[in-house]
Formats: sequence, C-alpha cells, structure tokens
Amino acid sequence: MSDAGLRNRWVLGARPRTLPAAVVPVVVGTAAAVGVPGTDVVPWRAVAALVVALAIQVGTNYVNDFADGERGTDDHRVGPVRLVSSGLATAKEVKLAALLSGAVAAVAGLALAAVVGPELLVVGAASFAAGYLYTGGPRPYGYLGLGELFVFVFFGLVATVGSTYVQLERVSGLSVAAAIPVGLLATALLVVNNLRDIPTDVVAGKVTLAVRLGDRDTRSLYATLLIGAFVTAAAVGLVRPGALAVLLAIPLAVPPVRTVLGGATGPRLIPVLGATGRVQLAAGGLLALGLALTA
Repeated sequence: MSDAGLRNRWVLGARPRTLPAAVVPVVVGTAAAVGVPGTDVVPWRAVAALVVALAIQVGTNYVNDFADGERGTDDHRVGPVRLVSSGLATAKEVKLAALLSGAVAAVAGLALAAVVGPELLVVGAASFAAGYLYTGGPRPYGYLGLGELFVFVFFGLVATVGSTYVQLERVSGLSVAAAIPVGLLATALLVVNNLRDIPTDVVAGKVTLAVRLGDRDTRSLYATLLIGAFVTAAAVGLVRPGALAVLLAIPLAVPPVRTVLGGATGPRLIPVLGATGRVQLAAGGLLALGLALTA
C-alpha cells in the first residue's frame, strides 16, 4: 500500500461521517452561552471543547473497530471499511490509535479543567469510560441495546451542556433544552447505522437496539428521532426566536427519511448515514446561529 493509502486508512477508520455528532453539540452549546449577562464567550475554551469531543468520538470509533474486529462482528459487514476486519491494520495498531486519540482529548480536557474546575475531570472520565465500554470490555453495552442511550446522553446532553458550562461555569436551562434536539440527531445517526447492520449483527450475536426492535420499528424510530429533533429545536424558539431557523434544514431530512421508510436495505442505506450527518450539521449550525443572533 502507498504512503497516501496508509494515511488514508486512518481517516477511514476515524469514520468521518460520524464526526458531526462531535461538532454539533460544541457549536450549539457555545452558542447557548452567547449573550448571557456578565459573560463573554472565550474562543480558546470552545476550541478546546471541540478538540475533546472530536478526539473522544474518533477514539470511540477506533475502539469499536478493534473490539468488533477481535470478536469477529465485522467479518461480514456491508458498511464502510473497518481496519481490523479488512486487514488494513492490526488490532494492536488500532488500539494505539485509540490511545493517542484519548491522549489528545485528555490534554485539551486538562487545560479546560485547570481554568474551569476539577468537576470537568469527572465528566471527562465518564466520557472516556462510556466510549470504551460501548464495544470494549467483557460486557459491552452496545451489544445490549443501550448504545442509543449512550449517544443521547453523552453526544447530546453532556457535550452540549458541557460546552456551555466551560463558558458560563454553570449549567443553563437553555443549554439543556438545546441539548435535546442535538442528542436526537446524534442518536438517529447510530440508529440508521444499526438498521443497516441488523442481518450481520444477528449472525454475530450483537444485540443492538435495532436487533431488539426489528426492521420495521427501527425504521419508525429513525423517522421519529428526526421529526422529534426539529420539533424540540423549534420549541427552543420560545426562549430564543432565532432557533426557529433550524426549520430551514427540514428539506435535507426528507430524502433520508423517505429512503429509510421506503425499505432500503444493506448498501442502499450507506448513503443515508452521510445524509443524516448532513442533516445534523445543517440543523445544528442553523440552531447555533439562531441562538447566537437572538441572544
């Protein structure tokens, strides 16, 4: 493999299509801190929070790669390439990549904790543990149908509220409200991923929520999450009217919802993951912009 190919494999392993789940909560959480009396948004804190979120997301993806690869869960997958199962990297190499990602998150997190407070260390430790135990460890909760709950809590509530907290140094009601649609969008990303993998996960014994619910109900859940995200984001407009700008992203959500409800399976669902990420970025960006402009 060429040097360019060797570098590119790590980009593939980081799963770029999932990274909006890390970017959106930081952007929305930071926007929720704009305009609060007596507080100015500190740019470097926002950047550090983004580094933490991205590094944890990438590290979790690498853990998922080597953990599923070692268990043989990915041997017959139809989704994007996985490093270990495809032979592009060894489990040891991917573990090292996960550790390096964790180290990057730790450095940025420690910088924030030094100026905000030690409570961030507790949040950071919980986030690291949740990322690893998703598919790592003796009883990964991702194999018990609890992955969606993890995503909603950590890539919705914790990341959004935490991004506001590093600015205000307190929890705000607005950030909690804004975290709900953010969490629903992130959860939809995982749901469509697991919908695609139902057949192979059943064979591998990976009992995701999609496996528990079955094909039809998982499709309904996906649509419900996207609809719920727009409804709850619009409700934030009762506090800051600019949040209603999120409704401009609805047209982007129609094609993936139509595809999922239309019964697409296997490789036909792969583009839906990217489309869902675009919905997440657009909706999150418009929500953040609306929150900031009408502060």
